[in-house]
Order: sequence, then structure tokens, then C-alpha cells
Amino acid sequence: MEQTVYINGSLLPRAQAHADIYDHGLLYGDGAFEGIRVYDGLIFRLQEHIDRLFRSAKALAIDLGMTPAEMVDAVVRTVRANEHRTGYIRVTVSRGVGLGLDPSHLPPGATVIISTEQLSLYPRSMYENGLEVVTASTRVPPSCCIDPQIKSLGRYINNIQAKMEANRVGAGEALMLNMEGYVAEATGDNLFLVMNGELTTPPTSQGALTGITRATVIECAREAGIPVREAAVTLYDCYICDEAFLTGTAAEVIAMVRLDGRDLGSGKPGRITQQLTEAFHARTRTDGIRALD
Repeated sequence: MEQTVYINGSLLPRAQAHADIYDHGLLYGDGAFEGIRVYDGLIFRLQEHIDRLFRSAKALAIDLGMTPAEMVDAVVRTVRANEHRTGYIRVTVSRGVGLGLDPSHLPPGATVIISTEQLSLYPRSMYENGLEVVTASTRVPPSCCIDPQIKSLGRYINNIQAKMEANRVGAGEALMLNMEGYVAEATGDNLFLVMNGELTTPPTSQGALTGITRATVIECAREAGIPVREAAVTLYDCYICDEAFLTGTAAEVIAMVRLDGRDLGSGKPGRITQQLTEAFHARTRTDGIRALD
């Protein structure tokens, strides 16, 4: 079955779905995006993802030319057109088409593209045994330059560079520090530590994205009576924790068992990590918008 892509209001075969060579997202990274999961026909937390996308667009002063409800409908239509029962959805938006930095020179009309694909961030063995992680030398941009709450296209060049650092040493992932030396996040995931039965995760003020999976895991932890706090995290905190795991739309929930040559806790996925992984997966079966029966 040929993939169908939504682009600026039309559903087209992938071979016919083209972006302009002068699109501001392509030329300058001037746009925003969302990665979304669909589980057995249920688009997980679609409304939350679309709300975040519109917050990013508003912060960038990009008029998407459609309402959040219309964007939700466009995602559902794309999933149905592809009979995309389980997998990944990518929503990409840009300011529009035009050469030159000055947005005032662009004609009205944002670019909106929605596509579906299969995406496996880590092999199954890493979910079973946990990730070995290194600390990257590449830092997250300070919030005075690029606010981490904006899921923008251009922001991720640093994350890509950090991922390349992990690849060079054969690690599954890399942690990224902010300019003050605190741990912000992994290259595409939020970080959680477990210490004495309590969860700690870096706040957005330290450079972390306001992750949808992160928020879901926090809800699951509180429902299970596990205390959760947002606080600045150092590498020392990571090295001495009882358990650690990462969360993200693409990654879901995955244990981090070794960091910079040090075993974390027992060096295996821990009990609370496993408990919250199961609770998260239970949520994916009930929390979202039904696209396919």
C-alpha cells in the first residue's frame, strides 16, 4: 500500500507530496513539529500533542491557518488513509515559503505536513536489558537562546550532534548537560532517576522538553503513590541513583543501566522502572483518540 501524506489540506500519494525548495523549515529550521504514537488504532494523547504544537507555533509567531480541532481531524484522516494501526505519526509545520530571513517578506500560509511511518528507536534487547549511556560534550542551548518548551525544528541540531557522540563510542544514548553543568535530558528523551523510592526529573528550566510521555509517567507514578519531584540533576545524582530511565514518544519508557562506565543501581532495569513501564503501556490502550476500530 502506497503511503499517503497530508500536505496543506490535501491527502496525496507520497511520491506526489513535495515541499517547496524555499520552505522556511528547510532553509532555516523555522518551524515546529510533533512526534505522536498510534497504538492499535488509538492515537495516544493526540489532543495533548496538538496543544503543544500550537503553543510552539504561537511562541514562534507562526499562524498555522487552522484550529487545533482541524489539526486533530487532519491527523485522524491521515492515519485512516494509511490504515496506520500501530506506529509513528510526524506532524511538521513551518512558517511558509520564501527566501530570506525576514518573516515579513513571506506570503501568508504556513506549511503543514502529516505523515505516518514505523519507527524503532532502540532494539528490543535494549528494552529488555537497559541502555548504556554516555555524557555528551555537546550542550543543550540555553533557554535565553532557544526556549526548551518550543519543540522547534532548528533546536535539534545539538541533539543530533550529541547522538553522534554516543554512536562513536557504541553507546545506546547520550545525556546532555546545560551550560551550568546540570543534566537536562537525553538526545530525544526525558530523564528520570529513582532514589529511595522517589522519582526525580529535571524541570524545563534546566533545558528539558515538556514531554508528553514524561507527563504520563508522572501521572502513573503519583497514582501508584510514588513521590515525584522536579529538581536540578547533576551527574553525581545519576551515578549514585538506585534506578534510572528515559521517556519519550519514540523511546516510550526504557531503563538506563550504565552511565560513563558506571553501573546504575544493580546495572539492570529496576523494580520501579518496570512498574512504571507497565503502567505507561496500560495507558496507551485507553488514553487517546480512536482513529481505527
